Amino acid sequence: MTIGVWVLGDQLWSQQSALQSCLQQKQQTSVIFIESLTHAGQLPYHLQKLVLVWSAMRHFADELRSLGWAVTYAQSQDFNTPLLQWIEQYQITELRVMTPTDRPFAVLIQNLKLTIQVTFTPNNRFIWSDQQFQQWASGRKRLIMEDFYRQGRQRFNILMSGNQPVGGRWNFDKQNRKPPKGKLTLPEALWFEPDSITQDVIDFIKQSEAFQDNRSYWQLEPFRWGVTRQQALLVLKFFIETRLSSFGPYQDAMVTGEQTMWHAMLSPYLNIGLLHPLEVVIAAQQAYYNSSNWELSSVEGFIRQVLGWREYMHGVYVYLQQDYQESNWFNHTHPLPAFYWTGNTQMNCLHQILTQVKQIGYAHHIQRLMVLNNFALIAGISPQELEDWFHAAFIDGYDWVMQTNVIGMGQFADGGMIASKPYAASANYINNMSDYCKNCIYNPRERTTENACPFNFFYWDFLARHYDKLKNQPRMTQILRNLERISPSELQTIRTLASNWHATQAATV
Repeated sequence: MTIGVWVLGDQLWSQQSALQSCLQQKQQTSVIFIESLTHAGQLPYHLQKLVLVWSAMRHFADELRSLGWAVTYAQSQDFNTPLLQWIEQYQITELRVMTPTDRPFAVLIQNLKLTIQVTFTPNNRFIWSDQQFQQWASGRKRLIMEDFYRQGRQRFNILMSGNQPVGGRWNFDKQNRKPPKGKLTLPEALWFEPDSITQDVIDFIKQSEAFQDNRSYWQLEPFRWGVTRQQALLVLKFFIETRLSSFGPYQDAMVTGEQTMWHAMLSPYLNIGLLHPLEVVIAAQQAYYNSSNWELSSVEGFIRQVLGWREYMHGVYVYLQQDYQESNWFNHTHPLPAFYWTGNTQMNCLHQILTQVKQIGYAHHIQRLMVLNNFALIAGISPQELEDWFHAAFIDGYDWVMQTNVIGMGQFADGGMIASKPYAASANYINNMSDYCKNCIYNPRERTTENACPFNFFYWDFLARHYDKLKNQPRMTQILRNLERISPSELQTIRTLASNWHATQAATV
């Protein structure tokens, strides 16, 4: 029997289970990497995401060669052609693939209808295995992230003192919501210059007709992301040494021209396998224990994002059924505004964030949730169109992470399976947590005048449109009381403004 291993583009880790299963016979094991142009064209992906994945694949292939593996690297229109050639060339009788994180890719492999045995090895890229999460989730009426996070802390002994949390509390979230008032001294980000392998990928994408449309949406250069495990480890070290101690207080803040704030910038590397989430969590915990004056709220807040939120999002994706992606509880059907692709809008908050996404394929979690998602939610945009955009636009975007974060968390399209209330907010939130409103033509305090911020009239229109559904959500009671205080005539003006906005958008597309 001759075993071959297919390494996928988000499994770039020497400890991944398919490679590990063949470690004893690596001299007799063939490994293949495939760049499929058709697969890369399924959505108009951000050009920098294509560079990141393909360059990281090429670097990892070289790393495996240096470790003694026999590696084949192919670029093709599809996956099938190079796979069949490789199977025949090396007389492979069993193909091993680490179970894909994204469901559609597992289906793609099954649909290849290969005539040899295909073995899926367990996915070991996450802290919780799929089975462990399913055991935790089964029998629960609601999958509450806080419950999951606490069990994760206990199970993996993270920030624990015996059976109690360090500091006597599980969650310091309330200390991590400072608005960006006054002059903030922000840390630099760690970026890299492209090497010859990365430059080859950049040049190929520049010249390829396949990515002509993508080039009208996204900026290809400067490309400054890391593409190897060594660089990803440097970003982790840099974050811990220069950002982690101050990460907490301003993690929700948004500042014009500041692309990264105190955020770790680790998600692109975690999501393709260059870093493992448990090593990131342990490194953050160790740094806290080694420090003398770090705020626990900063370290706990960061660890909750990785051990809590990221693991929870993946677990929920695994646990829920295939049709989750079609969820549309509010029945929102408006098309995604063209400005999500271009950044051309007079709403300054959206313009700033969308321009940043265009440049580097990244925005931090509050920019994503409370501006990009929030606007689409209150404006009644199709959750599926929005999810496709998130998947295409973000350098860390994959099916598993975008479905749960956009469909569930951002759009409440699952009716509350993940979030306990819709993350809908007026301009007041953005005005408080950013400096965007200062340079905007719209007034964040107006909801019915000519220069009223669209976030305001859409917010109240959203609450009115869905009053009957929202009144059964316990956390919406007080908010709906505020809606009830608005006079019928003012509410009619609000609804007219919302309707006119959509009519104008439709006319400009």
